[in-house]
Amino acid sequence: MNESLINPFTLSHPTAVQTSLYAGATFARFDPAGRFIAAARVNGSAEIWDLETRAPIRWLDGHVKTITSIDWSRNSRYLLTSSKDWNVLIWDLAAVCDPPQRYATVRFDAPVVSASFHPKNSQIILVLLATGEAYVCDTRKQHRSRVELLETIIDDGEDEEGPIRSPITTARFDPAGKNIFVGTATGCILVFNTRTKIMIARHKISGAGTMKGMDFAKAGRRLVTNSSDRTLRQFLLPKYPTPPADADASAPFVFLDGELEPTHRFSDPINRTAWHAMCYSPDGEWLAGGAADPAGHKIYIWDISNDGQFASALDGGREPLVYLHWHPTRSALASTTNQGSILIWHCPSPERWGAFAGGFEEVDENVEYAEREDEFDIEDEAVLFARKMRAEEEAVDIDTIVAGTLAPEGGGARSGNRGGAATPVGDGSVPPVDLDGKFSTGGEETTDLETAWAEEEPDGDVRGGWRMKIIMDNEAAEFY
Repeated sequence: MNESLINPFTLSHPTAVQTSLYAGATFARFDPAGRFIAAARVNGSAEIWDLETRAPIRWLDGHVKTITSIDWSRNSRYLLTSSKDWNVLIWDLAAVCDPPQRYATVRFDAPVVSASFHPKNSQIILVLLATGEAYVCDTRKQHRSRVELLETIIDDGEDEEGPIRSPITTARFDPAGKNIFVGTATGCILVFNTRTKIMIARHKISGAGTMKGMDFAKAGRRLVTNSSDRTLRQFLLPKYPTPPADADASAPFVFLDGELEPTHRFSDPINRTAWHAMCYSPDGEWLAGGAADPAGHKIYIWDISNDGQFASALDGGREPLVYLHWHPTRSALASTTNQGSILIWHCPSPERWGAFAGGFEEVDENVEYAEREDEFDIEDEAVLFARKMRAEEEAVDIDTIVAGTLAPEGGGARSGNRGGAATPVGDGSVPPVDLDGKFSTGGEETTDLETAWAEEEPDGDVRGGWRMKIIMDNEAAEFY
């Protein structure tokens, strides 16, 4: 069977532009299902494009200044937009009105640099302000709060004004949502527990400078950072301690402190260009970096499964790249140009008929071929005829009754058990069952504390449990 139909990432990475969307976008992100792409516009509005029809289907107009970030909830029902107008808006795409109604509005006292949903509950958001402050905002009724993430600093008494905390320049949830990773202007990575907001680790990155961005592989073990020294660094993260259930941010906690050595460094040794964005493929085997090249649209791809070897450089034309995002399920990329176009990259796979038939041979010209009558028979006709003749010669025993082949009077299953119930297969043991984070092992339920906290008061973002209204050419349609 053709391997590309089983796992497209085992063959190659995106190599060519499939289509270009003229969206007037500053950046764009795929939704978790990979069917839509959300584009932020300069005028403060956002659009949702359908990748199948290559047309916009919803318009979100709520900001008065430039949008700085976009994020999707885990099942694509809610969309988050942050802006320089100090607001974070959450849109409910299940609303039938046009434009969709605002699910929530969170206002701050400074321009918002970025905002993102918690991976398991869209009512928890992480917000980074232009003033270098990061907040975790919880809009759930039982946990309503807005907590600032504060770096734990040991005061040695030498500074009369007290300890000085470094400004935060980037912030991300890890894929599981248990921890929050923030980068500072002094080249440090700080790790906070999401539930308690306690700092559990601090890593100094030697020579990195200001941290500009971070991205995680889907499994959450690998982290790549972008810093002001024009180098991408990949790290294998250690296992972090979990604060106790009754811990709070004011309680003292011994955190991990030390340097974190990168496993790989990625840079452009010739042009020494900086990086606007970087992202992993869904399987974590490829890393793509969007170069901040003012003269062209350059994407560099490295093969992580092959010790981080450089794979190829993609050229998207003369319009410089400003953002990059990998498709969540396929070998595809979305790169945004400074002129607002969204380039969709894919991996074209040529037809290989030999992969389906081992004896198939490709020819340049048509060849006349005389097909035998029995050429495609599963078995030869002579073999089938001989088997039929032997079966007719065998004597059939119609007098012997085999024990256990008659059904019991109660109408039960055909088995040796005369009680009417089918005989169990195997040892009768029941495998562990996953019940939304709860695992049953031998009758005892164990619950992950962090997951249970995040999934309290669900947000209604259920897969297949909502529908979006599509607006195209002044006509509306609904789908699940």
